[in-house]
Amino acid sequence: MIEALRQSAIIQSTESSNRIEGVVAPHDRIKELVAGRTKPQNRSEQEIAGYRDVLTTIHTRHQHIPLSSNVVLQLHRDLYKFVPGQGGRWKAGDNTITEKRADGSEVVRFTPVAAHRTSQAMDDLHARFNAAWQAGDVDRLLLIGAYVLDFLCIHPFTDGNGRMARLLTLLLLYKAGYEVGRYISLETMVEQHKDGYHDALYSSSQGWHEGKHSLTPWWQFLLGVNLLAAYQEFEQRVGSHTARRGAKRQLIVDAVDRLPKHFRYADLERACPAVSRPTINRVLAELRRKRRIACVKAGRDATWEKRDRKR
Repeated sequence: MIEALRQSAIIQSTESSNRIEGVVAPHDRIKELVAGRTKPQNRSEQEIAGYRDVLTTIHTRHQHIPLSSNVVLQLHRDLYKFVPGQGGRWKAGDNTITEKRADGSEVVRFTPVAAHRTSQAMDDLHARFNAAWQAGDVDRLLLIGAYVLDFLCIHPFTDGNGRMARLLTLLLLYKAGYEVGRYISLETMVEQHKDGYHDALYSSSQGWHEGKHSLTPWWQFLLGVNLLAAYQEFEQRVGSHTARRGAKRQLIVDAVDRLPKHFRYADLERACPAVSRPTINRVLAELRRKRRIACVKAGRDATWEKRDRKR
């Protein structure tokens, strides 16, 4: 069941994130592309295949991906790996964020950072973000929201900014210990609430250049709508299957396998949001009896150490 959720999330994420940007292909073709059973046959499929590859990289190697300007450029390069000459470079010309009205006309909603200032703006963004992340004074979910908003306001690429923002959101949630994106497509949650996404982005970007903007609308959407909806979807799907004996136990065991050698109880709770504390405690006790883990710090901030990764 968990593996089925994971596979479904990859397909949905790849399809939704590209469809939001007008990049579409038949669903059966997307399934074949995600499974690696076919090669892209046109520009849309090339972009879809590139998204698949970056998404897979984040799912499998997030612990080893630092956040820096060079890494963002590399991920963008991989996003466009099947489209020659498109990826891995900051924008060469100024761009605008526009909205198409019902009558076909367009109105400028936001003017991002100028092209000649983009490289420095991205370096500054990563220096500030990484310093705040390491300091630990601000909740990491709030930092993630602030980073993604700044990224979108800089709009550092000619194309692919929205998709990159969603990929970077997934990467940072992983780094903060929130793994729901492994099983539920966060991109699909955005697509389902697309109007709210655009409204929140517009509201929080006003006054951004002057440093007078409010992050509250964006935080409310990203955390109170998008992330919350993903966890609710996860709980609903898992809850409908976990009556089967051993399903929740296996969910916890799999999460322990993915966590670092030293992990906190809170890390495990975040990785298994649909599992109750008594169940987590019972499985931890079982793994401890089998000498797979040991408790190195008891109490409210309990810390565990993995001794043997074999089941």
